[in-house]
Amino acid sequence: MEELMKKIGLILVCLALPALIFAGGGRQGQSSGGSDNYIRFAWWGGTTRAERTRQLISLFEQKNPGVTIEAETTSWDDYWVKLNTQASAGNLPDVMQQDYSYINMYNDKNLLADLEPFQRRGLIDLSKWPNDVLASGKLGGKLIALSLGTNTWGMGVDPAVLRRAGVTINDTTWTWSEYERIAITIYQATGVQTMPFTDFDQIPEHIVRQFGASMFSKDGKSLGFASGSPAYAAVKEVFLDIPLRLRAAGALYDPEDAFIEDPAMEEMSISTGKTWNSFHWSNEHVGMQAAAGRPLEYYLCPSVNASRAPYGTYLQPSQFLSLLTTSRNQDLGAKFINFFVNDLEANRILLAERGIPAPTNVREDLGTRVDSAMRYTFDFISRVTPFTSPIDPPAPDAVDEMRDMTRPIVLQCYTGRLSSDAAMTQLVTTANQILRQ
Repeated sequence: MEELMKKIGLILVCLALPALIFAGGGRQGQSSGGSDNYIRFAWWGGTTRAERTRQLISLFEQKNPGVTIEAETTSWDDYWVKLNTQASAGNLPDVMQQDYSYINMYNDKNLLADLEPFQRRGLIDLSKWPNDVLASGKLGGKLIALSLGTNTWGMGVDPAVLRRAGVTINDTTWTWSEYERIAITIYQATGVQTMPFTDFDQIPEHIVRQFGASMFSKDGKSLGFASGSPAYAAVKEVFLDIPLRLRAAGALYDPEDAFIEDPAMEEMSISTGKTWNSFHWSNEHVGMQAAAGRPLEYYLCPSVNASRAPYGTYLQPSQFLSLLTTSRNQDLGAKFINFFVNDLEANRILLAERGIPAPTNVREDLGTRVDSAMRYTFDFISRVTPFTSPIDPPAPDAVDEMRDMTRPIVLQCYTGRLSSDAAMTQLVTTANQILRQ
């Protein structure tokens, strides 16, 4: 247990870095080296994404002799810590993969270049892009990011375990109460456990949206739901009480392993057969299935209201590509972005691993080329779109600190060291204290 708390302390120290580093803002003109033919590109992701992205980079270099693209890839958590360290040192990459939850932070520090001037100069072609998709990358009247695909949050499921347990699921109508019953049935029939929730973010957000609320207030200075409200009660029931009952029944996967590990996809509990489910973004389905080495399915998360409007699920850009204002080679960076998002040959390499592409010609071209796993994802997005509500504004800058400081509270609850009532009170109090700073 002492070793566990040391690890938690280390994680909290590392993940507190963004607030310290971004206090200094970005430094202009101190990114890549001096060569006009060299840029750096950073992204996060698993093995499948890394392999395909490196192939795309090689193709770009072949089509542009003398150009070098330096690849920088890490896991999700390490990615943001590394970028924040680079920002402090004035050594950010030229092009970065960006996320909806971080875009405000980087834009507020004037780190993201406006892409529209590059469009006007013919370096980026947006003629095949739907306006609503382009709008998702605009802040303050500037186009600071281009979406790499449509994405949603849901649940990966091992269908072989469901068959062994004699369980069928209709993910457009199932509720969290059904989820609890199914988890216990699966455990009793197969011995396979259920993945616990970990972060006080996606699942609570999914729940409160079903009550017409948002996870955060409009000014981002507090949570968007009040203590004692129906949304509050539903979050406590689903996020804390259900896992505690599953733990009492022996059906919950070890929270300490689930919380401390940041494994490769091949080592995740669903890949190794320790759990029947996992929670992740839809664009990760292809990589998760490849890592598991067997067919997986992807479902909508359960609801508190049998999937009646307002829905908790929303569609969002899976990731963005952004050009950094600190880049010394912005023209080459813009040319690379254009190649990445628009070139048909390049996208035949990527095969929509980051999400369903935005340009209509790219989407049409890939429609007949993707494998069964990616076709499943295409069809999933089409199938669940009627069960989605509009996305909320980007999360406030303090969301990472909020997530990291509330995570140990959740772990203490799941391991029986804190009651659900006490944990819920602490989660809301801690979150609001951090958000209003």
